[in-house]
Amino acid sequence: MKVRAIGVALAALLALGLVVAAVSGAFDDDPPARAAATARLKVDRFDGARAFAELRRQVEMGPRPAGSAASRRLAARMRRVLPRGHYEKFGPTHPGLRNVVGRLPGRKPAVVVAAHYDTKKMPGFVGANDGAGGSAAVLELARVLSHTKRPAGAPELRFVLLDGEEATNDKADFLLSGVRGAKAYARRHRGELRAFVLLDFVANRHLRLLREEGSDPELWARLRAAAQRVGAEAAFPGRTQGEILDDHTPFARDGVPAIDLIDFDFPCWHKLCDDMSAVSAHSLDISGEAVLELLRTWR
Repeated sequence: MKVRAIGVALAALLALGLVVAAVSGAFDDDPPARAAATARLKVDRFDGARAFAELRRQVEMGPRPAGSAASRRLAARMRRVLPRGHYEKFGPTHPGLRNVVGRLPGRKPAVVVAAHYDTKKMPGFVGANDGAGGSAAVLELARVLSHTKRPAGAPELRFVLLDGEEATNDKADFLLSGVRGAKAYARRHRGELRAFVLLDFVANRHLRLLREEGSDPELWARLRAAAQRVGAEAAFPGRTQGEILDDHTPFARDGVPAIDLIDFDFPCWHKLCDDMSAVSAHSLDISGEAVLELLRTWR
């Protein structure tokens, strides 16, 4: 669960599920959304079709809540795919949960690109966008960057697939019962990171990624510049939305410049319609190319 941080009372209602994000469905009358959906990219480095096939494989596994057998099978496969892939357990407070981490060498402190791979614990919920989209993108970013020449002095890149993002208690503070993998990684690696880039809702149709107010403005500006260079600028309009509490929040509150790629107008958030009909290979390609450009040119 993600929570928009717009006041204690309203955030509490959101956590209770009584208030949800506004649904923006009239895309046919929305030129920016229409432009993003049909944007023609200038480059072809990130393999959107390959990433979308990975997204589909995860969806076909069915629900993948934290600690489930399906989640553990997925984690094992992701560890094999990531460069220098390994597990990081949370510790005794969350037995059975683990982040999956890969690394490409470079100058420290490191830049992290991350996504969560667990799905909301709801019967039949497969999380095509909310779980599979971001993690599929991170896996493809890791594959491409493993074979990409980066500038001299480029930073170490860490690919972190986070477990336990979804809240265990929707009636409690989201930051207490959710973002468990992010909190564990932030604690363990405090002082090692120069930036944190989170991919969350990046595969939904009619993709529009606004800077949420908890995301670092300078780092977001770098991302938008990268998006413009690859022809993905229509998906990154120059507007902001309210703060969203998510996996980047523990890092941002610890002083690490952090951004969250999340289209919070996604109408199938925590609904069974978050399936293959809700996602688009083109959207995944747009967001993937923009982040790839940011990472491959980072000095």
